[in-house]
Amino acid sequence: MRAMRRARMRTRLRSLLMGLLALVTAAAATACGTGGERPGIVVTTNILGDITRQIVGDEAEITVLMKPNADPHSFGLSAAQAATLERADLVVFNGLGLEENVLRHVDAARDSGVATFEVGEAVGPLTFRASADGGPADGGGQPDPHFWTDPDRVRKAAGLIAGQVIEHVNGVDEAAIRAHAGHYDTNLADLTTWMEKSFDRIPEDHRALVTNHHVFGYLAARFGFRVIGAVIPSGTTLASPSSSDLRSLTRAMEEAGVRTVFADSSRPTRLAEVLRTELGGRVAVVELHSESLTARGEGADTYLRMMRANTTAMTDGLTAGATGG
Repeated sequence: MRAMRRARMRTRLRSLLMGLLALVTAAAATACGTGGERPGIVVTTNILGDITRQIVGDEAEITVLMKPNADPHSFGLSAAQAATLERADLVVFNGLGLEENVLRHVDAARDSGVATFEVGEAVGPLTFRASADGGPADGGGQPDPHFWTDPDRVRKAAGLIAGQVIEHVNGVDEAAIRAHAGHYDTNLADLTTWMEKSFDRIPEDHRALVTNHHVFGYLAARFGFRVIGAVIPSGTTLASPSSSDLRSLTRAMEEAGVRTVFADSSRPTRLAEVLRTELGGRVAVVELHSESLTARGEGADTYLRMMRANTTAMTDGLTAGATGG
């Protein structure tokens, strides 16, 4: 009888051990299946985040630090977000001074051995067009970080990001990355063609831009616009205009016959509204999504949708001005 009890106990113990082993195996499989071991790419701005997602697909985990409708010049990071940078396989950032409160964290990640890629520098930056008459800035001008307003430069950036992912992120499928990049390149080429046709509707003498701050230099150079000036004569929203700056801009607008100001939707339009007072209330303020994507479903939640929305708003605003609307 005692021998039979010992045999039953051994059987129960064996069953219990087998059950525990099955649970451990299932837990390990679940952890792998949820992507816990997937490589990680951290992207600073949401515009670059969308571009990177189009290229990477499901091959890696993409973490975007900048929230929708935020200002890239002023957003900051939490301690947890800063730590995420240093755990990444690759950090993709705009650079050229755009993410002013984030770049020191990118530098820290690079110093700790993380691969980083500065997209703005790699696509051939322009300098700011800071003069009220729209002339080019001198050789000592600051590099313009807003390269994404030129879709051709975004095509170059997308190809370079694909190369960085393949080079630095272990475990991704190179063929899949190249296929995604090729498909996105076609979409970007189609966008450029569509923008050209849309802007052709604007009379040549009305292709003049006044903005909240200098953000459309690349678009102007690519599609043949004149940059008359900006309410904030700088490449960052953190600067402030002086009264002499506003007087110079209003004179330039009067001389050019410009009555439309394009203001970024992520910033208040107070500064642009000042021009209405300066010019006797004859200024139309048109909001654009120039520096940030919107939340999903708000009209500019991907780079492609943002550029199409901006192109439509600019074309409608400037053609209305041409007809006196």
